Amino acid sequence: MKWVKGLSTSWYKNDVLIVAGDVAETYSNFLVTMSELKERFRFIFFVPGNHDLWCRREGDRFIDSLEKLNALLDACSDLGVETSPRIVEGLGIIPLFSWYHKSFDTEKDITRVRIPSLEMACKDFHACKWPAQLDDDISLANYFDKMNESNTSFMEEILRSSSQLITFSHFVPRQELCPEKRMLFYPNLPKIIGSDFLEARLRSIHGENGSASSCHVFGHTHFCWDAVLEGLRYIQSPLAYPRERKRRMNGGEDWLPFCIYHEGFTDTLSPSYWSDYYSKNKRDPENTELAPWVARFYER
Repeated sequence: MKWVKGLSTSWYKNDVLIVAGDVAETYSNFLVTMSELKERFRFIFFVPGNHDLWCRREGDRFIDSLEKLNALLDACSDLGVETSPRIVEGLGIIPLFSWYHKSFDTEKDITRVRIPSLEMACKDFHACKWPAQLDDDISLANYFDKMNESNTSFMEEILRSSSQLITFSHFVPRQELCPEKRMLFYPNLPKIIGSDFLEARLRSIHGENGSASSCHVFGHTHFCWDAVLEGLRYIQSPLAYPRERKRRMNGGEDWLPFCIYHEGFTDTLSPSYWSDYYSKNKRDPENTELAPWVARFYER
C-alpha cells in the first residue's frame, strides 16, 4: 500500500495499468488498493491471483473462494476496473482467467534433497476454499479457463478491429518462463505456477506463430522476464514482496509501473535477469545438479 500511495496522482492520468493479480489478501484491502490505483490511472485492467482468493482472514464473509472471486469482480465493476476485454485507443487488451495444475510441470524432478510437500510450501492449499466439484487442480484450472469463454464475442471483436494486442494472466503459460528446478530454492515450484489451458487459450488469440504487434503479460513467480518464444513476447514485471524488494530480489519498486506500450510496442527487450540468462544459456532440465546457492540452502 505504501508503494501504491507513493505513485503520482497526476503523471498517469492518461495511462492504462495492467494489474496481473495478487493485489491483497483481504477483500477490504483489495477495495482500498484498487480505489487508490483508480484515482491515478485512466484505466485499470485486472485478473485475480491466488492471494486475492484466500479466505483465511475473511471470517464468515465468504462461503468459499469462488464466492470471493465473484465479489471481487463485482467490486471491480463498481470501481470502474476492467476485467473483460476492451479496446483503448486502438490497443486491444484481453484479461485471461487461469489457475495452476501440477501436470503443467513436465521436467525432471530434483530427488537428491528432501523437498517440502506442496501442501507445506504453498498456503493456497489451506487459505483457499473450493466447492466439492473443484476438488482437484485440473478441475480448477479448467474452470478458470472456461470463464474466458464468456468473453468470446469481445475477443472476436478485438481481433477484427485491433492490430495491436495485449493479453495478460496471473499464472504462467509456459514452463520455459521459469528457471530450471536446480536453480530454485523450492525446486517443486513449477507444479504450482502454470496452466497448459492458459497457453492454449492465448495461442488461440495470438496465433501459433505469435506476432510482433502483440505480447502476453503474466505474474505469480516474481521473476523479471522479457523474452520471445515461438513468435510471442512474454513479459513479467513484478513488484514482489516487501522483503524481496528490501533485499533487491526481483521486485520493481524503483522502476514500476513498467511501460510496455507507447504508440506501439518497444522494439527491444528489456533487461531481465533470468530471461537474459536463458538468451545466452541453453535450458537443460535434465540437469538436476543443484545450483550452488540452492545446494547451500539445503545443506544448512
